[in-house]
Amino acid sequence: MTQADQYFIKTCKEIIENGYSSEGTNVRTKWEDGTEANYISIVGVSNKYDLEKEFPMITLRNNKGTFKKAIDEILWIWQKKSNNINELNSHIWDQWADSQGSIGKAYGYQMGKKYQFKTKKGIQEMDQVDYVLDLLKTDSSSRRIMTNIFNLEDLKDMGLEPCLYSTQWLVKQEKLHLILNQRSQDMLAANGWNLMQYAALQHMFAQVTGLQVGTLTHNIGDCHIYDRHIPLVKELIEAESMLVHPKLIIKNPTKNFYEFKVDDFEIEGYDYNKTIKLGKIPVAE
Repeated sequence: MTQADQYFIKTCKEIIENGYSSEGTNVRTKWEDGTEANYISIVGVSNKYDLEKEFPMITLRNNKGTFKKAIDEILWIWQKKSNNINELNSHIWDQWADSQGSIGKAYGYQMGKKYQFKTKKGIQEMDQVDYVLDLLKTDSSSRRIMTNIFNLEDLKDMGLEPCLYSTQWLVKQEKLHLILNQRSQDMLAANGWNLMQYAALQHMFAQVTGLQVGTLTHNIGDCHIYDRHIPLVKELIEAESMLVHPKLIIKNPTKNFYEFKVDDFEIEGYDYNKTIKLGKIPVAE
């Protein structure tokens, strides 16, 4: 059983057994047929993964096919700094885009927005990605290596307010640690996906700054399971997990973050429960 399996099972059981129901609260989300998409949730989840031990992948279901799509999205946001779905090789953002393919001033737009930052070289203008990379290389003992894309000024112009909204990067004894903060998470559709993509980003940042990977701490404000997902989640958490320790392989030895491509990444030592076939998972909009 991987660390990802352990936390997924633990969190889902807590939600099912002790979660708050959203029924009667006039929820925003709807199913494709127009029915209210209610859910059960818990408040304030914090899970810590040791990336030295293994790459965090759930084995209760097949994540092999979604692994590169998750990395493609993180590169779309952090490397391309794009807010246009035409530059993304999956369709997960289609429902939030306008007729031109833009999701507005969200995600990649915020990562590419330039600010005046205090650095050891004085005030420098750069975006948040380059700020993090610069401090990891020149001021790694700093406790201010952070990003935040929940920009209150621009919320009205976003197709969707960011779910994963802030990061903090900390270097301790030559290991790069990441704290990832998320306001809301759909456990079935997004938990494994978000883990894989931010763990991969952490590996990339560690490589280009000459560090080893440390821990990934994932903090979630509202952690929920939608009503139509509950039977699927119950099937998953009763399934047999695999005794594996997946390892991320980055085939590109580059020290330049902007040179990574999706095809540079492979997983070794991963297996999954092949008896579980969830089919197409309904997604609330």
